[in-house]
Amino acid sequence: MAGSEHFRTLLYTVNNLLLQEKYKVFLAVIKGFRNGAVYGAKIRAPHALVMTFLFKSGSLKDKLKAIAQATYTHSRNLAYFVFTYKGLQALQERVQGKSLQSQSFLAACLGGWLVFGDNNHINSQINMYLLSRILFALSRLAVEKGYVPQPKRDPFPLFAALVWGVVLWLFEYHPHTLQPSLQSSMNYLYHDSNMWHDISDFLIYNKPRTGSQK
Repeated sequence: MAGSEHFRTLLYTVNNLLLQEKYKVFLAVIKGFRNGAVYGAKIRAPHALVMTFLFKSGSLKDKLKAIAQATYTHSRNLAYFVFTYKGLQALQERVQGKSLQSQSFLAACLGGWLVFGDNNHINSQINMYLLSRILFALSRLAVEKGYVPQPKRDPFPLFAALVWGVVLWLFEYHPHTLQPSLQSSMNYLYHDSNMWHDISDFLIYNKPRTGSQK
């Protein structure tokens, strides 16, 4: 009974602390860390699960370990970045006495350098994902600001043609320039589909099962 009362008192104290305006900036940084960790795990876990079981060889233990490691790395890095970004942004606003667009840019630049500057496959995938979104956003912004005239026709078909033309040219003639995960996907789609031995690895399996190839 006493333990339950102590818990309610503690819960009331914590909730009251969370509503204090003077701690809002600091608490927002903490929650940003929390949200970064959760979101990173939600995004990476299913992706790592699918890619690992589709393209990686090894024992079940090795595959599960690879999934856990990729999920942890993505979750940790995103949590660190959100914490760093929000903290630096709040610090700049406090020092300068007002909110400026440059504060967001500078805080994100430093956070990106510290957290996502390590050249590994997780960071590479995240940075490449953001780059494609940035190019789209900058294109829209250029039109909105009048720097580029509004296209008379939807440019998306031309964009799609160029993207697929370039990536398949790179894959066929300069595959080493592409990310390993993209190479694996394209090998599966375009090169593995050129090889089979019988009906089993024509329709059922991608490649002959171990011991069945003659």
